[in-house]
Amino acid sequence: MKKHQYGITLTSFLMVLAVVGFFLFIGMKLFPMYQEYWSVTKALKSVANDSSVSADPGSIRRSLERHFDVGYINTVSSKDVKVERAKNGGVLVVIEYEVRKPLLYNLDIVGKFRAEETKQAAGAQ
Repeated sequence: MKKHQYGITLTSFLMVLAVVGFFLFIGMKLFPMYQEYWSVTKALKSVANDSSVSADPGSIRRSLERHFDVGYINTVSSKDVKVERAKNGGVLVVIEYEVRKPLLYNLDIVGKFRAEETKQAAGAQ
């Protein structure tokens, strides 16, 4: 009587390992991009909720740059920050930027990110 063996062969195991390794490699490239984006949104919310920062565009930009320095945010520059008037009398702060990381040879991973927050003017509810 023949016994049936169950499981995967060495070749199948190596193929599964290669696929999992590829996705881990992609994840290692993507995670820092998203981690920085989360830091940008956190800094933006912090500035929008900070009562010591006026609704003046220069004040908002300086405060954001301080948050970026503390949070090690390197890919966002001052040209990526747009400050405009909101309809409710406050100020709308929009940060829109792109991150490009090399993947393999001539292939890159490109991430486009956008975060916006409204800062209420002093005395506005």
